[in-house]
Amino acid sequence: MYRPLLALCLLAACGGCDPARTNVLLVCVDDLRPDLGCMDLPTAQTPNLDRLASQGRLFLRHYVAAPTCGASRCALLTGRRPVAAKSVGNAAFELLRRDEEPQDSESFAHLFRRAGYRTISIGKVTHTPDGLASDGAAELPYSWDEVGAPRGQWKDSWDAFFAYADGSGRTKGDSPPFEVLEGTSDEDYPDGLIARAAVARLESLAEQDQPFLLAVGFYKPHLPWCAPRRYWDLHPMSALDLPANPSPPSEVDRSISLHASAELLRNYGGYQGDPRVDLDYARHLRRAYRASVSYVDAQVGKVLDALEETGLADSTLVVLWSDHGWHLGDHGVWGKHTLHERSLRSPLILRLPGMSAPGEASDAIVESVDIYPTLIDLCGLEAPSGLDGVSLRPQLEHAGAAGRERALSFWRRSGFEGTSLRTDRWRLTRWTRDGAPVMVELYDHEKDPEESVNVAGDRSQVVDRLLGTQ
Repeated sequence: MYRPLLALCLLAACGGCDPARTNVLLVCVDDLRPDLGCMDLPTAQTPNLDRLASQGRLFLRHYVAAPTCGASRCALLTGRRPVAAKSVGNAAFELLRRDEEPQDSESFAHLFRRAGYRTISIGKVTHTPDGLASDGAAELPYSWDEVGAPRGQWKDSWDAFFAYADGSGRTKGDSPPFEVLEGTSDEDYPDGLIARAAVARLESLAEQDQPFLLAVGFYKPHLPWCAPRRYWDLHPMSALDLPANPSPPSEVDRSISLHASAELLRNYGGYQGDPRVDLDYARHLRRAYRASVSYVDAQVGKVLDALEETGLADSTLVVLWSDHGWHLGDHGVWGKHTLHERSLRSPLILRLPGMSAPGEASDAIVESVDIYPTLIDLCGLEAPSGLDGVSLRPQLEHAGAAGRERALSFWRRSGFEGTSLRTDRWRLTRWTRDGAPVMVELYDHEKDPEESVNVAGDRSQVVDRLLGTQ
């Protein structure tokens, strides 16, 4: 039975590990903004994610490479930023497809597989809900020994992703953006089935001698916000707030930097109102989102409990990561797909048995591309060339260790290409079209953490200095 103690390998300070004796559990959560109790939202109901943060290292300023699922997940798994415009989108994984196995690694899962790990993907880890492309092959064909997702009563993986409890999927423009039904259980929605599959896989892996990389991707809180009634009951309407910054930033061309919230307003019907003007309906939608967060928190808790119950917790690195944030009416936007803090900042938690000072949060600026080099550093694997990330070992050893000077994120919309740079104080976003600059945004997080006023016109020296660091 394979149950070595990772603490002996990590010693007291997260030292490098023998790759033959260290497991990795990666948990991906879709569209999760930092609405967690451990990230200072008093009304959050996220006990399992909060528990994980108390046992590991919560990164308070983690930024994704792009505010969309495909490009963000591709950056996570490859350790490379989506610098090319064609890779800043949900088709990012298609650009990686090769007819023959590449000599270099297509992802860190590929690297672990070559090192002798059993690599397993359950749920949405790449872009599609089951990790499979339209031709039935894995989106990362050389990375996984096993890839897929339970579909339950739904006819295909996309219906499962956009699931309602009656076995239907979303019909664009007609389906409601949320569902709350009496008598539904966790497994009446797909994330409950994903949790059950992950638990069963951990139980079987505990009986084997081969180390593993298990990636588990949950769908919620992605739209539609469907969750059993008991999770809605955790969030009474009286406790629901409204966004602190409901208006677009001043001094910007919103046609370039913002959008019309089509993911919610065009893709879903059955509205009781327009949340941009109907504040009661806005609160109801925020309640639906937070109910979905509490629901997925419970599913993550089942997987973490199974890790403990199987005896694998002492030999497993745990990573909890979300692909981007989400505007819940912030800046007048309902959705992701912006280069603002609400889209680009998401939760990241790493837990290592035996780590020093568990529960202390890190305020260092870090990026999703840092996870790849961190995992291979801790597991003693050799880093391939060309990675954009850096190991987070210093922050894991000492929560107060400094991080990056800046984080970079990318987006493209309507012919405009944007690059956003986040430093300790500033967010600078530069928009171009056909290579020519069209708009610069600068936000002072020391005075304006909600990014309400673009001060680029008044702080030209800061703009020039930051542009020189891109």
